[in-house]
Amino acid sequence: MAIIGTFTPMKDGYAGTIRTLSVNAKVHLIAVDGKSSEGAPDYRLLAGGFEIGAAWRHTRKGTDETYLRVKLDDPTLPQPIWAALLESSDDGIARLVWRRDKRGEA
Repeated sequence: MAIIGTFTPMKDGYAGTIRTLSVNAKVHLIAVDGKSSEGAPDYRLLAGGFEIGAAWRHTRKGTDETYLRVKLDDPTLPQPIWAALLESSDDGIARLVWRRDKRGEA
């Protein structure tokens, strides 16, 4: 797993930075008011006022632990990046964690 971003909670979502070898962006996760459907995102991911992704609330199986499943998409990326935003009770900072999908590997 790799930490590709750090976020600070705000009144209407989170503010933070995403950093990878090809992405270095200040971003905001803004809560969606009045979801249009059950599968609609709970948050919109914005950079410079432009939508670059979304996030959905999830609960870890077998626990009450919640996190955000974040989809980062951009025309410069070959495919979307999926990551998890995990809140820390220690320092109040949320970390965006990415792990390579291992499906299909021997």
